[in-house]
Parts: sequence; C-alpha cells; structure tokens
Amino acid sequence: MTGGLLPDDIETLARRVVKENAALGRKVTVAESCTGGLVAAALTEIPGSSAVLDRGFVTYSNEAKMECLDVSLEIIETFGAVSIACAWAMAKGALDRSHADVAVAISGVAGPGGGTDLKPVGTVVFARVVRGDGVEPEGELKRFEPTSRADIRREATICALELLLP
Repeated sequence: MTGGLLPDDIETLARRVVKENAALGRKVTVAESCTGGLVAAALTEIPGSSAVLDRGFVTYSNEAKMECLDVSLEIIETFGAVSIACAWAMAKGALDRSHADVAVAISGVAGPGGGTDLKPVGTVVFARVVRGDGVEPEGELKRFEPTSRADIRREATICALELLLP
C-alpha cells in the first residue's frame, strides 16, 4: 500500500491518467453512477490532478442524469439507465457542461440486488466522448463477475480510468 485512500492498482492507474493527460495539456471530466465518485476520487488522490480533472458528476438517480447531464427521459425509458445509449448521453452531457477535452461515463448494476435477466448484477456500461474529434462516442458493455458490490465498483473504476488514458 502506498498509504493512499484507494488500492495501489487504482492509484497507480490514476497517476498515469494524470501524468499522461497533463503532458498533453488535456482536461478530463467524469459522469459516474454506480462508481459513486470513485473515479474522481482516484484522480484527486494524485498531486497535480487539478491540472487534469475539470469536474466530476455523480448522477446516481435517473432524475440526476436528466437534470445534470440532459439525458432524455426517452433514452432512460427505452433503453434503461444501464445502457450504452444512456452512457453516451451521460458522457456527452458531461462534456457539454465542462471545459474538458474528454469525458467518460459509467453506469451499472453493482448489486447485490437490482439485476435482471437482461442486465444481471455486474453489468456496467462505459462511454467516452472526445471534444472536437467528430467521431461518434465510444461505448462498451462489460459483465463483471458479481463477487461483491465492492469488486464490481472497483473493476468499473479501473475500466473508466483506462478510458481516460490518451
């Protein structure tokens, strides 16, 4: 343990995110649901993170996703909060409401309850949007082994940090 708030692997990855984005003069923002701010917390554990992290949005409820990030009710009702469509809208909303160059969004089912046959516990979606690249947002659905709520949130945090690497 390095003595930080979070596990070494997360802190090491966050250090890379800060260092590599700072070297490019790139700012990041995160829109988090199931991780509840862990990605932003990991980044702010690193000295110098203020040069990289513009802001973070913890939009746990559907209402917060709609009010803070302009995710449409239609997306939530049609696809659900745990969908690539919702993650894309979250990432786009975070980018639109920040001064960042890249946004990553995370939404998922950390459990132990809340899962369905289509979206079992351990289902997490991610999206990344880069300002001005003219490319559609990137999205990915992952299914983590539902060993525990903490493990799912930890794995989701690692994936989100990896998406913030240049």
